[in-house]
Amino acid sequence: MNDERHPAEPTDAGGGTGAATGSGSGGGPRKAQAIFDATLDLLADKGYEGLTIEGVAERSGVNKTTIYRWWPSKGALLGAALAGARRLEFPMPDTGSLRGDLEALLDGMVSLLTTPPTADIAVAALGAVTHSAELAEHAGAFFAGRLARERPVFERAVARGELAADADPMLLMDLLAGAAWLRVVFRQVPVEPDFARRTVAVILAGAASRADG
Repeated sequence: MNDERHPAEPTDAGGGTGAATGSGSGGGPRKAQAIFDATLDLLADKGYEGLTIEGVAERSGVNKTTIYRWWPSKGALLGAALAGARRLEFPMPDTGSLRGDLEALLDGMVSLLTTPPTADIAVAALGAVTHSAELAEHAGAFFAGRLARERPVFERAVARGELAADADPMLLMDLLAGAAWLRVVFRQVPVEPDFARRTVAVILAGAASRADG
């Protein structure tokens, strides 16, 4: 539960805090991706308790003072890695229909949760959030950023008349993510080929535009 800090190292005067996620253009150190990858690998291998900035420095080949300059604690660093690591990204779909977009999003989540190393990283991150209030705060920012990227999916659906204007995108994404996490991580049962299709059909049955009935 210890959020390791390095009080002797100041944060960067140009805005370098736990929110830094860039790669050298004012938003983070030049080797940010190497740092993020090392952070996630160490988390998957050793869990949150075993995650240290010294360990990240050793794995990434980046001096620990550089890491501390941008992220003064391991909670801040992990939050930035979750938000900024390219390995956790998947493209936002634009299939031409809400149903197709949601199925693609759910397929992406399932792939992330079933394919190493992202599967190990996701499960370890879930456990870490429950043990660190600081990391939980950074995780909230991570999910807010994800929802901002996903919001155009729902805006397009409203414009096409597929979704009521007052539908709640966060609730819909929570239902999708909850289905994936429960099936893959908690129940640990195989995901059928039509899992995304069936899950999205159930969700959309309750979220269809009122114009559809």
